[in-house]
Amino acid sequence: MKIALFPGSFDPITKAHVDIVKRSVELFDKFYIGIGVNSSKKGLLTIEQREQMIRAVFEHDERIHVIAYEGLTVNFCKSIGAAYMIRGIRTVSDFEYEKAIAQMNHSLAPDIESIFIVSKPGYSSISSTIVREIIRYNGDVSQFIPKEALPYL
Repeated sequence: MKIALFPGSFDPITKAHVDIVKRSVELFDKFYIGIGVNSSKKGLLTIEQREQMIRAVFEHDERIHVIAYEGLTVNFCKSIGAAYMIRGIRTVSDFEYEKAIAQMNHSLAPDIESIFIVSKPGYSSISSTIVREIIRYNGDVSQFIPKEALPYL
């Protein structure tokens, strides 16, 4: 069984994240969206809110499982039996950052393969960081967020 993990903070989930999931899920038998818990970061949404939001977005796809985790992502992959880690790439700087992480992960867990999915051009400027800033200043984020996620913001 091919199992993949798409890790991230998803604070909040964006249409770019959804696009990566929809394009990746078909490649695997089981697909996890893992919400990484970083105790040193104060997020916009609680972990519970993020879990509920992501479940609402993907509620009609039984192949997708949403779960929060803490610690090293490669260790979490091992705990769920995932041999693949999905990472979205929006820009060249994303690639450089993700490449370094993938190489470190490979050193820690050579049996877990990182797979990069390049963002569609229309989504390359969408990031959770920018969306959070728009929300903080009461801007309209509806064009960047899946409609199922809007009630959680």
